[in-house]
Amino acid sequence: MSNLLDINQDIDVINIEDSIKASYLDYSMSVIIGRALPDARDGLKPVHRRILFAMNDLNVGYRSPYKKSARIVGDVIGKYHPHGDSSVYDALVRMAQPFSMRVPAVDGQGNFGSVDGDSAAAMRYTEARMTLLAEELLKDIDKDTVDYVPNYDDSMSEPDVLPARVPNLLLNGSSGIAVGMATNIPPHSLDELVGALLCLIENKDAELEDIMEYIQGPDFPTGGIIFGKKGIVDAYKTGRGRVRIRAKTHIEQKGNKDVVVIDELPYQVNKARLIEQIANLVKDKYLEGISEIRDESDREGIRVVIELKRDAMSDIVLNNLYKSTPLETTFGVIMLAIENKEPKVFTLLELLHLFLRHRKTVIIRRTIFELEKAKAKAHILEGLKIALDNIDAIIALIKQSADATEARTGLVENFGLSDLQAGAILDMRLNRLTGLEREKIENELRALLEEIERLSAILKSEAILSNLIKEELLEIKTKFNVPRITEIVEDYDDIGIEDLIPNEPMVVTITHRGYIKRVALHQYEKQKRGGKGKTAVTTYDDDFIESFFVSDTHDTLMFVTDKGQLYWLKVYRIPEGSRSAKGKAVVNLVQLQPDEKIMAIIPTSDFDEKKSLAFFTKKGIVKRTNLSEFKNIRSVGVRAITLDDDDELVTAKIATVQAQYLFVVTQKGMCVRFNLEDAREIGRAARGVTAIRFKENEDCVVGATVIFNDQEELLTISEKGIGKRTTAEEYRLQKRGGKGVIGMKLNARTGDLVGVVIVDESKDLMVLTSSGKMIRVDMQSIRKAGRNTSGVKVVNVGEDVVAGISRCPKKEDDETEVLPDEVNFDKNGDPEGISDL
Repeated sequence: MSNLLDINQDIDVINIEDSIKASYLDYSMSVIIGRALPDARDGLKPVHRRILFAMNDLNVGYRSPYKKSARIVGDVIGKYHPHGDSSVYDALVRMAQPFSMRVPAVDGQGNFGSVDGDSAAAMRYTEARMTLLAEELLKDIDKDTVDYVPNYDDSMSEPDVLPARVPNLLLNGSSGIAVGMATNIPPHSLDELVGALLCLIENKDAELEDIMEYIQGPDFPTGGIIFGKKGIVDAYKTGRGRVRIRAKTHIEQKGNKDVVVIDELPYQVNKARLIEQIANLVKDKYLEGISEIRDESDREGIRVVIELKRDAMSDIVLNNLYKSTPLETTFGVIMLAIENKEPKVFTLLELLHLFLRHRKTVIIRRTIFELEKAKAKAHILEGLKIALDNIDAIIALIKQSADATEARTGLVENFGLSDLQAGAILDMRLNRLTGLEREKIENELRALLEEIERLSAILKSEAILSNLIKEELLEIKTKFNVPRITEIVEDYDDIGIEDLIPNEPMVVTITHRGYIKRVALHQYEKQKRGGKGKTAVTTYDDDFIESFFVSDTHDTLMFVTDKGQLYWLKVYRIPEGSRSAKGKAVVNLVQLQPDEKIMAIIPTSDFDEKKSLAFFTKKGIVKRTNLSEFKNIRSVGVRAITLDDDDELVTAKIATVQAQYLFVVTQKGMCVRFNLEDAREIGRAARGVTAIRFKENEDCVVGATVIFNDQEELLTISEKGIGKRTTAEEYRLQKRGGKGVIGMKLNARTGDLVGVVIVDESKDLMVLTSSGKMIRVDMQSIRKAGRNTSGVKVVNVGEDVVAGISRCPKKEDDETEVLPDEVNFDKNGDPEGISDL
């Protein structure tokens, strides 16, 4: 029993949770400090430092013969790095890959892998030696410039850090995952780094803006293009940022087809995997327009050829490739490194200052080492000089001495020499007594005294020390000459879906029940005046086409509702369908309120402050607001106009600075033309002012437009398909708010007035009936007539009625569509081919 008590007294009670925490903390610190993260001074992880130090021990220098990689790996494992041989060899291989390192530290002979992701040959087949960079990292290591620490078994010593004459951490970058933290530092151009360091030496108070005049940004060994400087500035200012990298490409012509050639890849992108991914996307029909992919890369560089189909647009295919493949990647910068055995996220300025401090420490320690060595040698030479001056007496003393100890003591006592000097004299050979040797000793002593003076001056003067660092940096720049290869584009516009869609004219239709769709304009053929037309949309029995217009896919549609709210939607977001398709409900595309109804749709290609948006209501109210007030619209919309309880919107038009008049027509054929400035610009939420007063209670506004001069012609059309062209000056200029004049003589044959558009003979007229038929008519075929007339039959609607009219680009008889090269505003303030609701 007593033995049991004694055993219990030797047991320590330990909380298992505390034990696990302590053990894991020790493990994590070991990984962080001893394996995964680089030192901020030389930019090397322990394994890389040990590899280079072992190669230095083996004398595998820049001009030495290659040695088997297995021999190097064996020395590293046996002496300094007690881990797996594959991890050491992988680290050595990466230091030899020119596509991984901006300036490789290892010169490899044999298969050291490729940008296709091929692994290196086994270490027994490959050979390696240090590069000039590695020698510069190790230079002066034998001059007590760095501290040494015991290796893993205390049998040898290894350097805690390398002297590093080059800023290797920023030059070659580093990446690693530790416990709870990671580092990802991009490589840079050595020329730019040296320029920034020289700037800091000249001006210690230099700011990041000053440094970035030299360091433009990361410089990846695979080249490519960096888009945007915001991520770079963030990374340099805070230590964290995101850099967007895109492959460098060019376009070649092969017959009548475009060929996209990839010349440079983003950093760390696997070329073979990239080609496979593109091929799979083409096979799955996710990427269109590509007919063939070939890899024509060779020792001269990367060349991946992507042949396009005959009708494919290279810009669109390229943007799709950037969007869907690693041809564009993001490099997440985390400038985490070790300083004083602690991990820290550094800014660019901190890393540069830290490197300069490291170099200053190395040079001071080297200078002290060289100074002590020079003083020791000078001390010996001074003793030899004394001996030469007293050679006969010294020889006599030595001859009279019984042994070397007595001779040494006699030299010290009689000639004031030190033990070292006395020993050197006793070891001196007789040939040193010649006159030539005497002169050589004196010259050597004189040179040593000058060297001692120079070294002492370095230790005494900060300016001399800084100049020495500057000279070494300039020497490094001359020796390596590593200019920038990664291009940086200042402004980067993120690739949106709009970049992936061709900009082409579309016919957009919307029904009374709120179904919308778009159809390519070329699907509608032009017909002679009076033709029956083709079906533009299939509607439900109780539905009909309420409005339609022609607009480009990149244009913006502004939806104004019965509640006076304005929403916007890109044309390309409207589902494309066939001529007979019903379309998709607008409520699924625009976030309308449950009881909200769209009353007007206004296309535009920009939101210029020189333009305004004119709103026209059924009760004759007009309001004009600057277009720029609608450019930043939230998903819930903004207030566009305040409407009376019994009023609703009829149409809205864009007016430019060239516009002179506003023109309004009513259902009963009345119209008013008044100056644009009579309706001055007011805020978004305003009600507006009266444009026209009605003679009849049943009358209402059915159309309106913007007029630029008196000679413009207005085309009005009635619900029975009767229309005419009339010059604007025939409509007397009036004050806003009048009852107007007769704009079209109406009767049972014509029916009520439907709408009005500005005549442009370079365009066609599109007429839409309520049953869904669309008819395209040449405007030149419509006869001119006076103000107080009915006109001629423009379309044959039969029992149907006209629902709306619009202008569109001409289409020649040979079915070749004539479209503008780019979207421009016409004189009515509309993009080419926009709505005339």
